[in-house]
Amino acid sequence: MTENQSSSRLLAADGPFARALDGFAPREAQIQMAEAVEQALTAGNSLVVEAGTGIGKTLAYLVPALLSGERVIISTGTKTLQDQLFFRDLPLVREALGLSIRPALLKGRANYLCLHRMNTARSDGRLPSRAAVSELESVMDWSALTPDGDLSIYGEITEDSGLLPFITSTTENCLGGECPRFEECFVAKARREAQDADVVVVNHHLLFADMAIKQSGFGEVLPGASAFIIDEAHQAPETASRFFSLSLSSRQIQDLCRDLLAESAEVPGAMGTLREPVADCLQKLKEIQLVLTERMPERGSWNELVANSAVREALQSAVDNAGKDSPGKAGGKRPRRGCMH
Repeated sequence: MTENQSSSRLLAADGPFARALDGFAPREAQIQMAEAVEQALTAGNSLVVEAGTGIGKTLAYLVPALLSGERVIISTGTKTLQDQLFFRDLPLVREALGLSIRPALLKGRANYLCLHRMNTARSDGRLPSRAAVSELESVMDWSALTPDGDLSIYGEITEDSGLLPFITSTTENCLGGECPRFEECFVAKARREAQDADVVVVNHHLLFADMAIKQSGFGEVLPGASAFIIDEAHQAPETASRFFSLSLSSRQIQDLCRDLLAESAEVPGAMGTLREPVADCLQKLKEIQLVLTERMPERGSWNELVANSAVREALQSAVDNAGKDSPGKAGGKRPRRGCMH
């Protein structure tokens, strides 16, 4: 890298960004950060930067990253910033510097439309609400136009829409190469583009999901890279804890109950057997959520949770109820009191 190509020179008052951006002014803190990032990328070192609002952190790491000539993975704390970085900031820097790098945007599979499941949902007609039926028709029209199948950009259905589980895939229900729409698969396409890209923009959720998969020895989602840039790094520990700890959410339980009922519809007599236990489970879940809302802060430790007698009793009641008159439990025997898992 020549002196004229250095990050500090490019971010100076007479650099390309002064010509590309109206009102651009050199900032000493931005230049110092860009120089530090440039040195870390060149030497292969680690770098932690804490910088205040308004110094232009995005340019301070994008300029040296794109000039490095290495494959770089950039991770953001939110999908909103991820989209902003890919659709606005990266093109701006690439054009200002006259670079021909190949960028790629990659999100978790739950963000992408699954064409096979979409068609299955339409033919089966087992959707959770009339609103979901209307949403499905809208998605069907959009599916013929979208180049990437990114539902988070589509914006016509919310993240808590009951339709989403019917038109997206999980690692458990994805058919992979056996899928009849595999050649058109948006997830597979996004991953192929990431493998060929010079700069891949992801979010912390996907970054740590990939680390967890690699740690388990069952493959990988992200390509290898020479450098990783973690934007909004203060959010990383909380996200990492979701993948390197054990957890159970109310959403997972609700999804399991819904799947049980959906599957039981295919087996004669199964619906009658499961309907009442599933309803009991969902009722106990509501009771636990109510107690948590009334008695506990939004966040806290497990020890604080079980130290609260009302919460502990609600959890124990759910455990006792699971062992009473449930399918496959001879005589409806209860588990020993005091045992919670």
